Amino acid sequence: MTVTRTPRPTDTVSVVTPWSRRRPRTSSIFPRRLNWFYVPALVLFAVFSIYPLISGVSLSLTNWNGYSRGKAFVGVDNYLRLLDDDVFRTALVNTLIYGVGSTIIQQVLGLGLAVVLDRVVRGASLLRAVIYLPVMVSPVVLGTMYYLIFRYNNGALNDLRALFGAQQVAWLSDATVGITVIVVVNSLQFVGISMVIYLAGLQGVPTEYYEAAQLDGATWWQSFRSIALPLLQPAFATSIVLNLIGGLKLFDVVQVLTGGGPGHSTHSVSTLIGETYFSNQAAGYSAAIGVVLFVLIVAVTFVLNALLNRKRVEL
Repeated sequence: MTVTRTPRPTDTVSVVTPWSRRRPRTSSIFPRRLNWFYVPALVLFAVFSIYPLISGVSLSLTNWNGYSRGKAFVGVDNYLRLLDDDVFRTALVNTLIYGVGSTIIQQVLGLGLAVVLDRVVRGASLLRAVIYLPVMVSPVVLGTMYYLIFRYNNGALNDLRALFGAQQVAWLSDATVGITVIVVVNSLQFVGISMVIYLAGLQGVPTEYYEAAQLDGATWWQSFRSIALPLLQPAFATSIVLNLIGGLKLFDVVQVLTGGGPGHSTHSVSTLIGETYFSNQAAGYSAAIGVVLFVLIVAVTFVLNALLNRKRVEL
């Protein structure tokens, strides 16, 4: 007797076709196709970032003047020369002042503005736009505006002093004043970025936390210190890293306001690179300074990310 088994709904039938033998399952097709979307970005990154970096490092090992066709391999002589270069040390210290000083000011002002705008109901959008507006202005334009205020002849500040009978002051001819003005101008221009980051962080804090704190009798400051500040750690990390990188590679404002002077007292590393290349015709040495600046920014960013990520709080 022959017994015939009725197929069940859960039974599967595997059909082997030529297509299925040649191609993998659907689950493995999507990742393979998705990877091609990275190719344009990788090509652009290689052309505009990797190649210039490799070219700069190789150039730093030569004595090329930037104009002639001839250049000779000099090894690490350009890097050894940096150790005895007083101008480079001055520019390096100024760069750290520009980066750290601007970052501190931007965090304090940005967080304060974000806290105020988070509580303001009327006109908050207009205030946010006004504070963020300098970010969209070219640093050259903004630096020129401040130069017209601080310059010696016909400067707005000296004209104001003249109305009260005071003598004119050469504000930008003093190294300390020049560095201070550069830090303040750079901070005021990009404080809008910090404000937007902190405002987004504050608005992302669940209101239930504040309501629970109010039920426990907490004041505004206690709620802000115990709830908002810990939950703003990702915003702190983003804002500090972005502003510090921008301050360390500061070029435009320094070039417009002081041109690195008087002497070389207000140079940043970025402006020193330009002067060394074009004025001193030392492209190889200029490339070595650029490589050092790149390593400095990478090291500072890596350390900051490591420190700030340790304090990250999960919601």
